[in-house]
Amino acid sequence: MSTPIRVLLVDDQPLVRAGLRVLMADSPDLVVVGEAGTGTEAVRLAEGLRPRPDVIVMDVRMPGMDGIEATRLVTAGPDAPRVLVLTTFDDDEYVYGALRSGASGFLVKDMALDDILAAIRVVAAGDALIAPGVTRRLIEEFAARPEPASAPAAPLPSGALAGVTAREREVLALVGRGLSNGEIAERLHISAATAKAHVARLFTKLDARDRVQLVILAYEAGLAP
Repeated sequence: MSTPIRVLLVDDQPLVRAGLRVLMADSPDLVVVGEAGTGTEAVRLAEGLRPRPDVIVMDVRMPGMDGIEATRLVTAGPDAPRVLVLTTFDDDEYVYGALRSGASGFLVKDMALDDILAAIRVVAAGDALIAPGVTRRLIEEFAARPEPASAPAAPLPSGALAGVTAREREVLALVGRGLSNGEIAERLHISAATAKAHVARLFTKLDARDRVQLVILAYEAGLAP
């Protein structure tokens, strides 16, 4: 049997944590290794737990340190846990900042609990939540908005795309629009394996952890609408 995915739950609402914890109790591939009600507690647990959590489900709005700053801190070092931001879409202005801070995606609190568990598995496997539907709409929505004052934008470094080929720029633009490798291959009339190879090279050249960061870079470079 494979090792269960270690999950740290971070939310200032005990009922949210309790609901996820109960649901995960019926999922043998997931195990809750800690809970925190603030960003400060989340950072402490992320650094102190051994072995470290694989995935942190992170609320955004919490007393004291918010989820954006906590995400920035816990994803800064090597072998960092992956972070799924937990948010409410209609009134949460901080999702884009959280993604830029190193989160691998985000969840909406009114999602079905089974979908949340599936998202945790996706992120733990090294992917990110850049899928058609709600995730694409959310990223496009928040990317189009100005950054809140509490999460200032970090401009794309000059020359950051200097080593990226014209074809890779095309691929990056399509990643920024939320297309999968298969959809990119179809759009550019190349094989799925070639599309995957282009994306892998973009990870290396742009020092991106996952597709979420590629989406952010595509927007910052003006490659995605």
